[in-house]
Amino acid sequence: MTRKLTYPCVGTCSKQIEIELEGDVIRSVEFAGGCHGNTQGIAALVQGMRAEEAVARLKGIDCRGRGTSCPDQLARALESMQADR
Repeated sequence: MTRKLTYPCVGTCSKQIEIELEGDVIRSVEFAGGCHGNTQGIAALVQGMRAEEAVARLKGIDCRGRGTSCPDQLARALESMQADR
């Protein structure tokens, strides 16, 4: 089953994240805004990864003392998708 989510980011330069999961595997991630090279890198690294593994690796990463970051926002989005199953 394929699921999609548009997640509004809070506290980061990225404005939103588009995520597509196939079961529990990340098929695609696309950030709107933020540091383009970094967000492309994050998206490429998590593609094909299980959502729970990505959450474990990315949750809690901080950017400049903001209490969150683009990777952390992705982890939060994935958690919300797991909770909505």
